[in-house]
Amino acid sequence: MAVRRLDPVLVDRIAAGEVVERPASAVKELVENALDAGASRIEVVLEGGGRRLIRVVDDGLGMSPDDLDLAVERHATSKLPDGDLFAIDTLGFRGEALPSIGAVSRLSIATRQAGAPHGISILVDAGLKHPVRPAALDRGTRVEIADLFFATPARLKFLKTDRAEAQAVADMLKRLAMANPGVRFELGGEGAPALDYPAAPGDPAAALAQRLAQVMGRDFVDNAVPVDAWREEARLTGLAGLPTAHRPTAAAVHLFVNGRPVRDKLLLGAVKGAYADVVPTGRHPALALFVTCPPRLVDVNVHPGKSEVRFRDPGLIRGLVVGALKQAIADAGYRASNTVGAATIDALRAHTGAQPARSWFSGREPARNANWDWRASPAAPAEPGGRPLDVGTASVAGYPQPSAPAAAPAFGFAEAAQAAFAALADPVADARAAEAAPGPDLLARPLGAARAQLHDTYIVAQTQDGVVIVDQHAAHERLVYERLKAERAAQGVARQMLLIPAVVDLDPVEVDRLTEKADLLASLGLVIEPFGPGAIAVSEVPAALASADVPALVRDLADSLEEWGSALALEDRLDHVLATFACHHSVRAGRRMKPEEMNALLREMEATPLSGQCNHGRPTYVELKLADIERLFGRR
Repeated sequence: MAVRRLDPVLVDRIAAGEVVERPASAVKELVENALDAGASRIEVVLEGGGRRLIRVVDDGLGMSPDDLDLAVERHATSKLPDGDLFAIDTLGFRGEALPSIGAVSRLSIATRQAGAPHGISILVDAGLKHPVRPAALDRGTRVEIADLFFATPARLKFLKTDRAEAQAVADMLKRLAMANPGVRFELGGEGAPALDYPAAPGDPAAALAQRLAQVMGRDFVDNAVPVDAWREEARLTGLAGLPTAHRPTAAAVHLFVNGRPVRDKLLLGAVKGAYADVVPTGRHPALALFVTCPPRLVDVNVHPGKSEVRFRDPGLIRGLVVGALKQAIADAGYRASNTVGAATIDALRAHTGAQPARSWFSGREPARNANWDWRASPAAPAEPGGRPLDVGTASVAGYPQPSAPAAAPAFGFAEAAQAAFAALADPVADARAAEAAPGPDLLARPLGAARAQLHDTYIVAQTQDGVVIVDQHAAHERLVYERLKAERAAQGVARQMLLIPAVVDLDPVEVDRLTEKADLLASLGLVIEPFGPGAIAVSEVPAALASADVPALVRDLADSLEEWGSALALEDRLDHVLATFACHHSVRAGRRMKPEEMNALLREMEATPLSGQCNHGRPTYVELKLADIERLFGRR
């Protein structure tokens, strides 16, 4: 077949298929243009999920008539002033968004610069460009997209419902709002979620926290730790959620590179590695991280939707993310998220059917029956000998009681109730820790003073304003694991020499890659050397992995080096061995502990990083505030 040049309008429609996949893609391009224009307020209006109308209004710099006429031409952009693709410091750069949108819809742009006598507008109807005309408009730009994809009806079949498309726009707008806390974002229109994120003034850290609270919720900010780290010319900032505040999906993992929201495989893998031994399998952390680096260190022109990037030094960025996250989580120490305690209270309410005090009686006190005799109740307390208790004229909960016989017992209702409770107390509860009242110095500690051990498994501690319940096995498991990791870091990894070196056949490229990292692998206990053009000889392995499948380990290492540039497979296996060892050599459930042992465990938890969760990611303790307990019993 003969080669022919495609029609320009068809070329634009083909480009639109890459740039504009759905209404959210079009909104993203327009909002990014507004941000690059210095807008401080951006309003988005949708109709029909974006099919019928998309309107984006901003108060940015606006455009001149010449700029507006050129903006809807292909390969025209203001984002590359010197034409250097490796010095992109704006959000948009492709130069195809506006003409591509205009090729598949009715695109109208009205704009006005500061000081201009009036506004101007232009219309692009299914690729047909109209001349620039005067328009009435304040400073800024208003872009309207009507009947999206009407020129390419086949693409309409791939769109979801109006509600789903509007939700996709809202999700996209949330991510851009996180990266720009100083800008006000609004979303409205028919069927669209109503969003309004006011600009967050103040210093960058406080403004970011305020914006993240608006978008991700106050619970996220309250259960997150700040991240701020440098490595060479790259910086990482943001908030990272505590491990115990994990989520069922990765939807709450938000990553940004130079202000761009991305879903980058390298960064996602780094986050997963940092939380590997503190989040349960199948769960995901919640965080918002911002990587900032010179434009020459990152290529942002590798994806039509600008959702992926490529770093010049992937190992540098991955090391920065993993190291900064691990340090931030470790600095949180024993701290666990307050959602654990809230979930416990909710579980207790669901189990007991308890409700807030006022809802029990619809906001009014129950009518009191003066003729009711509490001693007739099956729950009436009894004397230790089993006789029904007679408390004379004692008043119970304000109810008047019948006159007592002349021979009334000498002890009152409170003493009898305590005796009845003691007789019914769980025999597996060890209250020896409560024999002596704890001093105020212990009550002031974060995890309080041990008061009892229940079921030979759970330590109950008292704080100044609440109760702490500790799983002794889970807590000690984490303490042992952290101690073993510290010893390995200080003393190195013990090696074991193989009687006969293991020869592993590999691709020559993988052999070169492993040989290049031989010194790093030796520091981790694995000694290798080339064995011909396509093989590796392993002479020593870490003592902890002496019984491991050496060929499989080496192949995993080769894959790890190819993808991440580091020996993650070996490090992960060593950590898994230490975690297993810690699990089997920690205080087991069912062991009765002395009061001093329980308090020692609490003090060590307070001093040990990551002690808020065990090696498997489960919480090691639950803290119940006294106010929550009082609400559970209707006292508040």
